[in-house]
Amino acid sequence: MNRTLVVPGVAIAAVGLAWPVLKRLPLFRLPGDIAVNRPGFAFFFPLTTMLLVSVAISVIAWLLRR
Repeated sequence: MNRTLVVPGVAIAAVGLAWPVLKRLPLFRLPGDIAVNRPGFAFFFPLTTMLLVSVAISVIAWLLRR
């Protein structure tokens, strides 16, 4: 099987198995995440969380390329 398909599949499975532990982390409730709650309308934009995840993925990709 192609390695580029196996690696993301295993990563998704690992996140799925670890989800009960991961949802206890304070991600998606960080300062800088935008949340608007009004009657009949809810909007959430996890800006800070997306930046942190992007930096983490970039560092991991950089380390794997070395």
